[in-house]
Amino acid sequence: MSSLSVPKSQAPFLLRYAFHRDVTAFSTLRMGGVSKGSYSSFNVCHYVEDNPQHVAHNRQLLAGALGLATNQIVFPRQTHSTNILLCDSATSSLQLEGVDALITKQRGLCIGVNTADCIPILLYDPVNHAAAAIHAGWRGTVGHIAQRAVQAMQKHFGSDLRQVRAFIGPGISCKAFEVGDELPEIFVHAGFSLNEIACRINDRWHIDLPLANSLDLKAAGIPLENITCSNLCTFFGHERFFSARRLGIHSGRIYTGIVIHPVAS
Repeated sequence: MSSLSVPKSQAPFLLRYAFHRDVTAFSTLRMGGVSKGSYSSFNVCHYVEDNPQHVAHNRQLLAGALGLATNQIVFPRQTHSTNILLCDSATSSLQLEGVDALITKQRGLCIGVNTADCIPILLYDPVNHAAAAIHAGWRGTVGHIAQRAVQAMQKHFGSDLRQVRAFIGPGISCKAFEVGDELPEIFVHAGFSLNEIACRINDRWHIDLPLANSLDLKAAGIPLENITCSNLCTFFGHERFFSARRLGIHSGRIYTGIVIHPVAS
């Protein structure tokens, strides 16, 4: 697993990743928008009790920075499920209810997930030109949502997992993710090894969600050298990223997305 170079972006609310030449991959930052208070200032998530007008304005800013229309950006309403949706431009908002991962082959359509400490994962199949965006909190991680998304790409797109690229975006780090004594056992029952993904700090358990998901992707068949991690912690980087543990659940969300570029004419 490697780290990814991060090119500069002209938009103050956009962190672009040099993921693959065929796609635009990014995460949003907290600054540069119009939201107020704990949503300050660039929140595009519609179900966290932010002012709807502020959310709409921020979405227009995001669309402009990406060179898309707002209806070309897909926003799922996540519930920590393992539900995965194959989507395109005809996908309705009703279909996006209770969905925690999206897959698509449609070029020029931005798919993404909202997070504020949970782990966002992007997948790209450069052979079949297919992408996925995955929301993996601890519940999604123990539910192996990353593996399920990989399997969905195989089923719908015929993806050769040796060719698939994976990117793990900003999320809570192992050092920051302190958990109760019951959670490590849940991970063990899900097939994870605590020796690999957990440690004790000051006699408290800490779990490494980015590493757990990278191991899950590897177990699904993606080569480790094709898995890249941003190594960005939302908790310790809360001035740039929304962190529910620092700001509370009534705060903004990071949107991590991917767009497959249209074919050049």
